[in-house]
Amino acid sequence: MVFLWFNLIKNQSTMKKSILLFFMALGLTSTLFAQFTLPKLPYAYNALEQAIDAQTMEIHHSKHHAAYINNLNNAVKGTPTAEMSIEDIVKNISKHSMAIRNNGGGHFNHSLFWSIMTSEKNTMPNAGLQKAIEKQFTSVDSLKKLMNMAASTRFGSGWAWLIVTPDNKLAVCSTPNQDNPLMDIAEVKGTPILGIDVWEHAYYLKYQNKRPDYLAAIWTVINWTEVSKRYDAAMPPKKSIWEQWPSLNTFHGVMASTFHPSEEGNLKPIKARSAEMVTKAEALNAQAYPDDYATPAIKNAVTRLISGSKELDALVKKKTKDAVLTQKLTALHDVFHEIVGLCKDSH
Repeated sequence: MVFLWFNLIKNQSTMKKSILLFFMALGLTSTLFAQFTLPKLPYAYNALEQAIDAQTMEIHHSKHHAAYINNLNNAVKGTPTAEMSIEDIVKNISKHSMAIRNNGGGHFNHSLFWSIMTSEKNTMPNAGLQKAIEKQFTSVDSLKKLMNMAASTRFGSGWAWLIVTPDNKLAVCSTPNQDNPLMDIAEVKGTPILGIDVWEHAYYLKYQNKRPDYLAAIWTVINWTEVSKRYDAAMPPKKSIWEQWPSLNTFHGVMASTFHPSEEGNLKPIKARSAEMVTKAEALNAQAYPDDYATPAIKNAVTRLISGSKELDALVKKKTKDAVLTQKLTALHDVFHEIVGLCKDSH
């Protein structure tokens, strides 16, 4: 009967309206046409037992988070907000009702929370995040202490966050209820990359009122691989080595235009530009090293590049044999590429 009814529909617009009316009659509209849906967990409810028991995970996910989504869908139904992404809603939360703020925040926060936990053992921050953590907090352990302090001192319900600030630095903060740092009303603003839920429903069945025990245990299931991906996505694209260190690019120009001809037996370019090579090598030290490249190994290599350039220039002025100049220029070329390789490793 349903098949015959659909065959009577003459155009797409009428079909959409008819399908909607049909499912409304069945009482299924709210689930089939909902804007926001409950994300599936990437692990079983009992996968994080070392930190969070299966019953808490199931209730937290299938009841609490589901309720936020249901309430959010009801709050945006029939409004332009229904067509917006949860990120866009959260970023402009001051323009929305308290129902959207509470339930939209609940949906966003919990979706992030599920993703930054894992049953995989011993995940680690990637090199970029590790370096940023050490620069801002000294160590991962120091970061954990700051996060736990933010979480334990959050009165009542709320969240503790690791965020990337608008100036691309890491920071720790906390928010009440279902607020988060992405909201335009947040006291500390930034892009959340790790969040810890400190509502009692997140831990009460296993830990009762012992929030510190929950906070100590949750680090055993943090998915640093996912946190690292979120950190990378929150950061602006890195400039190339040459963009970050213009004087290295300038030296590269002299090196390329003298070394490559020498490979063909032409020493005229290096004989004409050996003094310029010294000047360009010294400019590497004269310009402040970019943060990524201010390592002892790179500084040591630059020192060798300068001294090698000076030795080569002295040999040119003494009109040393071409074979010796070629050997010296090749060694200098190797030092230059050592610097480039070290820069890439630090990038």
